[in-house]
Amino acid sequence: MSVGVGDQVPDVEVQLMGEEGPVTARTGELLGSGRVVLFAVPGAFTPGCSKIHLPGFVSQADELAAKGVDKIACVAVNDPWVMQAWGDSQGVGDKIVMVADGSARFAEAMGLTTDMTGAGLGVRSRRYAAVIEDGVVKNLDVEQERGVNVSSCEAVLARL
Repeated sequence: MSVGVGDQVPDVEVQLMGEEGPVTARTGELLGSGRVVLFAVPGAFTPGCSKIHLPGFVSQADELAAKGVDKIACVAVNDPWVMQAWGDSQGVGDKIVMVADGSARFAEAMGLTTDMTGAGLGVRSRRYAAVIEDGVVKNLDVEQERGVNVSSCEAVLARL
């Protein structure tokens, strides 16, 4: 059963890259105040994630802020070093918080895992975008097919 509209965002440990290395954060605190756009990708550096999904949020971060978004976060089942390297390669800067869900705990708590073992990737997060206000999911759009459609930045902007 996946988290739905009106549900509290799960509160589990994830990692962020700090100045001195990885730091542990709780999703309840990270995503729990203000208006947050969270998008999840199956994996850093993968084609759809690197060519479409993340770049859309990077290039349109100011438009999201103009619509009242306080924070943009990207989560993937990757370690914090990979998330930092991916963010650096995409010019994320301070526009997007790159969240490492290395053990898929957050993806599992959201009820949005997918088994990509056949592609050599193991358990990953499904691709989705959520609008979270003060820790409550206000909108959640999960991709039902391959590609970046309902979870794109353009789609999120249209719903705000």
